[in-house]
Amino acid sequence: MRIIGGELKGRVVRLPAGSRIRPTADRVKESLFNILHSVEGTSFLDLFAGSGNVGLEALSRGARFATFVEKDIRLVRALESSLVQLGFAARAEVVGADAERGLGRLVQRGNRFDIIFTDPPYDQGLVLETLAWPDMRKALTENGTIVLQHSVREKPEELQVHSWIVADQRRYGDTVLTFLKKI
Repeated sequence: MRIIGGELKGRVVRLPAGSRIRPTADRVKESLFNILHSVEGTSFLDLFAGSGNVGLEALSRGARFATFVEKDIRLVRALESSLVQLGFAARAEVVGADAERGLGRLVQRGNRFDIIFTDPPYDQGLVLETLAWPDMRKALTENGTIVLQHSVREKPEELQVHSWIVADQRRYGDTVLTFLKKI
């Protein structure tokens, strides 16, 4: 896995041996950041962070601060190590918890995010469930954006629920990026 843009373009990020995650493909990641235009100065939340691939990319492209929520302790440790090696430790936080609990802790502390990127495991019904979490609306700034990365098998018409509006949607093979705003 590598960072494809920004100040650390080309830097390789190592994953723990035996990791069974699905990092966001470079082509999808490039499209994501092209659609967002600029993340400079934003607060970025990477839910279901896994390797932290997308949040690290946001930091490289100028995000002010990134928070990563991941429950696998091996991935948490690897991500913390990556943040130190890349020089991002002062601009980031890793929360070791499942996504819903981690989000709840952040909201309780008063954290709000300009961009929330969420990439739950595919085809497990978690996309709609995640949008229904009460803390999801609370965690997003008023003009913020939620980006859902999900399987094409999770139907887009089902996503326009829970007081969200689909602002944009793009398909890349089996992967779909859906951009949501508050209504």
